[in-house]
Amino acid sequence: MDDKIKRDHLNELFKIINNHLLYDDVPSIFLSQLCSQPEFEIYPFDMLLKLRSTNQSPIHHPEGNVWNHTLLVVDEAAKRKKGSKDPDAFMWAALLHDIGKPPTTRIRNGKITSYDHDKVGAGLAKDFLSVFKDNMQFADNMQFIENVCSLIKYHMQILFVINDLPFASIYEIKQNTDIKELALLGLCDRLGRTGSNQTIEKDNMQLFIQKCNDFRKERTLHGKSRNEKTRP
Repeated sequence: MDDKIKRDHLNELFKIINNHLLYDDVPSIFLSQLCSQPEFEIYPFDMLLKLRSTNQSPIHHPEGNVWNHTLLVVDEAAKRKKGSKDPDAFMWAALLHDIGKPPTTRIRNGKITSYDHDKVGAGLAKDFLSVFKDNMQFADNMQFIENVCSLIKYHMQILFVINDLPFASIYEIKQNTDIKELALLGLCDRLGRTGSNQTIEKDNMQLFIQKCNDFRKERTLHGKSRNEKTRP
């Protein structure tokens, strides 16, 4: 295939996926059909194809591989996209949120792990979306990419904050993304797995937002918090 024809074809496919993400009630139907097509073997769509062969912990993800999980998350996001301030970035973040799992998944002490898949995924998502940046039709293509990547980079922070883990960095989250958008993606992520409890997960997202808001109040009253990075 001629390089120009190939580029045009991939750009058209990006637009088609974007339309299904934004307008389908159940985007997973189209995505499931698409993943068996030859286009998914071509960069950057092959990043999504790799999700099908990446296993997850059966304890936390009884639905199976990362692709199965991603389809569930995208469908949950489709139900809630009207509640997003930026539905375009929100839906693409849902599709790409675990794109960092294939290169980070390891078996450690008999358990399947994917440490730092959020950070790695943010970089891979930028690579993925940058392929199409000159042909996107968003109000600001670079800002769109930044918004998607920020949601992906910080989506694991929700659990860190809720559980008061040392990896949590509320200040960094609030500097780089919208906590309500992040919580909405987090809700879809948690519900996009077999056996999830909607009431519990909604309460967890409210707890995350509350802790972020309390951090702001604490900083106002007492100055810098210990998890706020010192500026030069």
